[in-house]
Amino acid sequence: MNADLSPPALYVRTVALRSDTDSLVRHLPAGAPLAWLTGEDGLVAWGRAARLDLPGRPDAEDPTDTSRFTDAARWTEALAAKAAVEDEVGLPGTGLVTFGTFTFTPSSDGSALVVPRVLVGRREGRTWLTTVTDAPGVHPPELMYPTPEPRPIGPLAWSEGSLGREEWKSVVADTVDRIRTSDMDKAVLARDAVAEADSAIDVRTLLERLRRRFPSCFTFSVDGMVGATPELLLRLEGDRFTSLVLAGTRPRGEDPASDGRLAEDLMSSAKDVEEHGLAVDSLRTALAPLSEELSVPAWPHLLQLANVQHLATRAHARLSPGVSALDAVAALHPTAAVGGTPTAAAMRLIAEVEGMDRVGYAGPVGWLDGAGNAEWGIALRSARVEGARARLFAGCGIVAGSVPESEAAETESKFRVMREALTDPAG
Repeated sequence: MNADLSPPALYVRTVALRSDTDSLVRHLPAGAPLAWLTGEDGLVAWGRAARLDLPGRPDAEDPTDTSRFTDAARWTEALAAKAAVEDEVGLPGTGLVTFGTFTFTPSSDGSALVVPRVLVGRREGRTWLTTVTDAPGVHPPELMYPTPEPRPIGPLAWSEGSLGREEWKSVVADTVDRIRTSDMDKAVLARDAVAEADSAIDVRTLLERLRRRFPSCFTFSVDGMVGATPELLLRLEGDRFTSLVLAGTRPRGEDPASDGRLAEDLMSSAKDVEEHGLAVDSLRTALAPLSEELSVPAWPHLLQLANVQHLATRAHARLSPGVSALDAVAALHPTAAVGGTPTAAAMRLIAEVEGMDRVGYAGPVGWLDGAGNAEWGIALRSARVEGARARLFAGCGIVAGSVPESEAAETESKFRVMREALTDPAG
């Protein structure tokens, strides 16, 4: 089944609002919110003015097939061409904004683009409201939706996902053997876990908890994918491109001394430095044909988050004329940090041994506007929330030096982000 790539004609208006310091989440009504937040700034939105669903291609022979990105780019270009936009603010994230989530593999259903009816944004002290209608001079009824207080999650029943911990460790051990006896350098394996609540999970509660705990991450909610990712796939403002590569992980220590030892161990680990280098090389290879300038540091720095610390490399580029955000997304996904090296071989191994459909986990998630500005992350530290059910995901890079027990412990550290967000405080 092919997606309908004929978008509607929309009328878009952005106006300035009086700035305040309240959380943007407070603007959201209950339901299925859209959000992209970093600390106090970002975008929140609701309603649906236009939507594109991109079905999976189960017969796709190439695990790196990019047709879903190509179709999305055609749709957003047509959408922007047909839209009448009145933008009094003129910042990235104003005017016509589309949120998106793409599946990890081309064979999976779940890739979608959504244009909201109402959006509230904040950037560097400036706040704005965008409304989207089907006719000029009217207001969307979604503008007046009530915004009750976010609800607690309530009691949860936890269960293992597609593979239990011991089964997954066995898969890791087999993968290490295959890497040692093949041309494959790395494969990223993930596992899942399931939480069931007594009633529908209020995504606004998760958003507020995640953005408070991880203010430097990108807290997102797009079409059921919810999380706080530290990994910026790309930021595009004009032709200026930024990406943040993360690969190589340790938990945070219980005190400054143990935290420092863990950081030193990570920075000096041959296994983690090798894994990180593969991810950086894949970024450089993907970006070179799209860029007129490309700057990638020779050595990673340490990025410390509330629960884990990573090896990190921030790359900058100036994209060639005509290269769009979705062109760059298509070229970059899947990065070696979430797929492996060589890419096609690693993707085939993942499909063979992981025992689950990742859906949007480790796929691109983010937004773009009609002027070409965009922010896209990789949907890590995340869950797929559907009604009262949340399916959590966590993964790690497997190389020749990987130890199954250590890799399982790393996934537990990464699960903790969403476990804690789903757990109501005691008392």
